Amino acid sequence: MHFLDQAKIYVRSGAGGPGAVSFRREKYIEFGGPDGGDGGKGGDIVFEAVPGLNTLIDFRYTQHFRAPRGKGGAGANRTGAGGEDLVIKVPVGTQVISEDKEHVLMDFTRVGQREVFLRGGDGGRGNMSYKSSTNRAPRQHGTGWPGEEAWIWLRLKLLADIGLVGLPNAGKSTFVNAVTNARAKVGDYAFTTTRPQLGVVKHKGREFVVADIPGLIEGAADGVGIGDRFLGHVERCKVLLHLVDAHAPDLTQAYRTVRDELESYGAGLADKREVLVLNKTDLLDAELTDALRAELADASGAEVLPASGATGAGMEALLDRLIEALGPMRNDDAQKPDDKDPAEPIEWSPI
Repeated sequence: MHFLDQAKIYVRSGAGGPGAVSFRREKYIEFGGPDGGDGGKGGDIVFEAVPGLNTLIDFRYTQHFRAPRGKGGAGANRTGAGGEDLVIKVPVGTQVISEDKEHVLMDFTRVGQREVFLRGGDGGRGNMSYKSSTNRAPRQHGTGWPGEEAWIWLRLKLLADIGLVGLPNAGKSTFVNAVTNARAKVGDYAFTTTRPQLGVVKHKGREFVVADIPGLIEGAADGVGIGDRFLGHVERCKVLLHLVDAHAPDLTQAYRTVRDELESYGAGLADKREVLVLNKTDLLDAELTDALRAELADASGAEVLPASGATGAGMEALLDRLIEALGPMRNDDAQKPDDKDPAEPIEWSPI
């Protein structure tokens, strides 16, 4: 399944149905009077966050969504049927953004969240509602109110506990493959990772999600490279895991480049809790590793953990540090799938 985190779509709610013009025609009733019913309400445009989705690829092939209009009224004062609501299923973490990308209209952060985006038009009045003491046989009716329409952007921001950041070839994908169930592509060239990758870590009875994004380079926040587009996926992360390549020509510069881009991007990324790792230490001896850790600690003012995704060295201590940074487990995190009531309905999944 291809990954897509932005899509532009057109949505329109249903128009209201027309009211009816009708008169009673019954035996032995000489003056039956009007009995035209009102039209039905048009369908709403509704967004719902569902589990099992992590891409907006479906919206590349279907961009137009129109809810049905309401049915017309009928005689005997019968109201027309309302149009069915059109429910658009989106992944958790999706934002609905205005066409000019200036305003966030909706933000779906939990499974089952359901919001009405566009309301359907009300049905038109039947001639029964126009009857008065001076207008005993009205023949006018309402045609129904039109629905609402809009062009909008959908933007997906993946929900993860840990966000991986670093320069290209810092070893982020290798780390994700080593500690999670993900199978990210690994190569010896820059920007091997071209789309975000999620993986689940299970360590000492705790589970948390790690998000790997494409590497950052200088000027990424201004559109250089591809990392600036995907920085939004770590906006919701609790902790940033910053990997620095131990074989970089200048460790201080490598660290500052990523930190500067996080600050330039904004959205509170620079203020998030950070765990700093000197990666790829498997080819270094202990003395050189300690010297590079001290250099990086002086530049960052933070504790530096040594690790190697290729050999797994230092991973145990690193995962312990991540659990500590995440803090205590919430009650909803502690609930396991087996704890669910078997009587509850099965969650929707596209598979």
